[in-house]
Amino acid sequence: MKIVVAGTGYVGLVTGACFAAKGHHVSCVDIDNKKVTLLKAGISPIFEPGLEELLVNNMKRLDFTTEYKEAYKDADIIFIGVGTPEKQDGSANLSYVYSVAEQIAESIEKDCVVVVKSTVPIGTNDKIEDLIKSRLVNDINVCVASNPEFLAQGTAVNDTLRPSRIVVGVEEPFAAEVLKMVYKDFNAPILVTNRKSAEMIKYASNDFLALKISFINEIANLCENIGADIEDVALGMGYDGRIGNRFLKAGIGYGGSCFPKDTKALHWLANFHDNELKTVKAAIDVNESQKLKLIKKSRKYFDSFNGLNVAILGLTFKPGTDDLREAPTLVNIPIMIEDGANIKAWDPVGVENFKKKFPDKITYCNTIEDTIKDSDVCFIFTEWDEVKDFNLLKYNELMKTPIVLDGRNCYDLISAKKAHIIYDSIGRETVNTFEVSLV
Repeated sequence: MKIVVAGTGYVGLVTGACFAAKGHHVSCVDIDNKKVTLLKAGISPIFEPGLEELLVNNMKRLDFTTEYKEAYKDADIIFIGVGTPEKQDGSANLSYVYSVAEQIAESIEKDCVVVVKSTVPIGTNDKIEDLIKSRLVNDINVCVASNPEFLAQGTAVNDTLRPSRIVVGVEEPFAAEVLKMVYKDFNAPILVTNRKSAEMIKYASNDFLALKISFINEIANLCENIGADIEDVALGMGYDGRIGNRFLKAGIGYGGSCFPKDTKALHWLANFHDNELKTVKAAIDVNESQKLKLIKKSRKYFDSFNGLNVAILGLTFKPGTDDLREAPTLVNIPIMIEDGANIKAWDPVGVENFKKKFPDKITYCNTIEDTIKDSDVCFIFTEWDEVKDFNLLKYNELMKTPIVLDGRNCYDLISAKKAHIIYDSIGRETVNTFEVSLV
């Protein structure tokens, strides 16, 4: 069976590499010559733990090309894994998906199953099937199936190789049988449903997780006002099997390529059909406000950032990835710069991507120590292990005024008290054991 994957971003590249690891021969198509050249050399253009090793170990079963006509013409199954970024109005931009569908229609020369793995609004698979069949050059049969991905950046390889479930949305039994053959060596339950249900499963899953995050962040904000501790509250909630303990970590909101885009897309789609999803809208609103939580906290200590030395620990939206999409730093740092802050920033893998957006006005450091040295305040935006394992005594030792505003609750309060710092986190009491004259 010849498998082709269109797109070598997070979804396409991880999918292709994992299929190869399971013994399939896979051709991956991309329009970017530079990216394809890197991939042929076994170099991943994105940072994802375990991905580059997977590429190197399976190069005999992986091919990368920009020649889509040659790749598609005799494929048995083609997975579409290109991006569906957010439009200005919150809807999904499907231009890349439709472009690939047109290329497939013009290229395939034999019966084929086309599988949409990209996250697309409900009903998109039907439109893709209509588009392909209307543009077919050869007299062949094409089945379109939905097979949404459920990977998370930072754990994408493991999520794909050891999925919690495999969802297959089809209108013809033949397409389901082909996909079952592809996934025969994946030890996971396979749910076969219709295409629209499969599309909805993806959106409903991501939006529910976003709801949990926004809910616990609202509870955390209330905890601060009434003297409760969100860590204990979340722990107590998580023991209930009906609730579970995942996605109950209070912080400064979700980011990345999935939750922000998918909540907005489903909210837009519901409104388009005159059916507002009030809970999803609330999750979006809470998340946007939560991103500025640390800026609001800083006003307790400083009226302005003008002339202050500000340390930033973590630039990416989460640990384990170099992805900056919807990262809280992209909202907070411009405010600080405009207000006159002198910023030093550290991140183990995200600096180069951040430099593309902020090539100047920020001093990028190689160590946490260099970043916090002589700073007036330190903001923690990403819970990297290096940050969580950092010696708290060094904040007092190296900073001009040891004020640590932690958006990810990296440290326990007892340790913060012993370190004699001002430690202000999310949903917990503020630790202030350091007498300092604040501006």
